[in-house]
Formats: sequence, structure tokens, C-alpha cells
Amino acid sequence: APRRGALASRGEAVSMFWPSSSSNSRATFRPKKNAPVGSKGAALKQHIDATLGSGNLREAVLLPPGEDLNEWLAVNTVDFYNAISMLYATLAEYCTDGSCPTMCAGPKYEYRWADGVKVKKPIACTAPQYVDYLLSWVESQVDDEALFPQAQGANFPSNFPDVVRKIFTRLFRVYAHIYHSHFPQICTLGAEAHLNTLFKHFIYFTSAFGLVRREELAPLGELVDGILGVVPSHVKINNNVGGGGGGGGGAGGGSAV
Repeated sequence: APRRGALASRGEAVSMFWPSSSSNSRATFRPKKNAPVGSKGAALKQHIDATLGSGNLREAVLLPPGEDLNEWLAVNTVDFYNAISMLYATLAEYCTDGSCPTMCAGPKYEYRWADGVKVKKPIACTAPQYVDYLLSWVESQVDDEALFPQAQGANFPSNFPDVVRKIFTRLFRVYAHIYHSHFPQICTLGAEAHLNTLFKHFIYFTSAFGLVRREELAPLGELVDGILGVVPSHVKINNNVGGGGGGGGGAGGGSAV
């Protein structure tokens, strides 16, 4: 019996911010799938929901005692994919080829798409095109049983952590684009608290397991530092300054794939 549905469910929290029925939103949104009842993935999903319900996001990301790390990474990968897919779908009428002709995170950071298979040479594309490429790529990764084995007792590939790091690195770019280009629209939708909670959970998880390099987080460096409680290097500890601040650090702009 399979351990994970291809895309585990986490959509209830975003249903209040459901996208319009425009053709763009229908093309962007990927319907979620549930982990099969009684499977290992379903049990871990229940654990995630229970710990998230407690309101303690730092606790929610921790590997449950006695559980397999790869299985935990796999279930959470699917969960975060679902969350960002549905969040982005709420912005379909705002994030268009016309309004976002490049996939960027502010003026310093542009992302070009390449997956090494269908698109081998990085290409410039609009933000909606990039996100569509990205979500399709993640879905194909999750559906590939050589990467995300679903048969009970099947082994994960030796490079599985690297696969997960690549997925989370690219998912971060959607958050970066939303914060830099669409935060006013998020506020108009009344979804800023939801966005902030999703992103905080994302940062706690990726930080706990070292999934996204510091330089990749640079477009939202100050926000990330605030979430993690990192004191900026230019601020002395005894200044009694809380988390937050901090420069982008790492990458100095340019494009990335």
C-alpha cells in the first residue's frame, strides 16, 4: 500500500482565501491529494496537523521520536507544496504576465527557469510562467517513485536530501516574489497573517534541517532573521535589540535558476 498520496492535504486553512474562477487561477492551482488512511504518511500527516494546531511552529517542525528522517522530509515536502500552491492561486488575478514580466524578488534578484530535462538552458520567463514550471516540476518529482517511493518498505534514494533541498530552495522563491511584488494585494485579501504564518513555518522547517542556503534566503534576509531571532552583525548583543533587521547577506543579486 502506498505511504503517501502524491500530494498530501493541508488546504483547510487557506480555503477562506480561495482564488477567483478565472482561467489563470484554474491553470495555476493544483488539487491536493490525501495520504492514504492507515499509511505511514497519513500518520505523520496527522502528527503535523496536531502539532500545528497547538500553535507551536517550532515544535511542529521537529522530527517525531523514532520516525524516519526521509519520510518526515517527504511528507513535509508535499505539505509545503500544497500550501504555496494554494496561496499563490489566490493571487492569480494580480500576478500576470503583464504585471510580472520577470520572476523576481525585488530589483536585485531575478530567477530563470531550468530543470535540466525539459528545459536544459536557463530561460527568462514571467512570474506566472516560472511558478507554473516550478509547481509542475515539484509535482513530477513527488510523483516519481524513484525519488519519493510510495511502496511500504521501499528505500529512499541516497540523494534524497539533495532532492528535497532543491525543491525547498525553489519554493522559497515563490514566497520571495509574493512578499516583494504582491504584499499589498495580500493585505487587500486580508491574508497577511496567513502568509506570515505559512512563511514562518517554512523558515522554521528549512532552518531545522538545513534545506535552504543562507545566500538563497537573501531576498528576504531581514524577515528571515526576524523569524529566527538572529541579531544582525552590525548590532551589538548588549544593545537589547530583538530579532529582525539584518541585511540580505549571501548572494549579491543577479539571476538564479
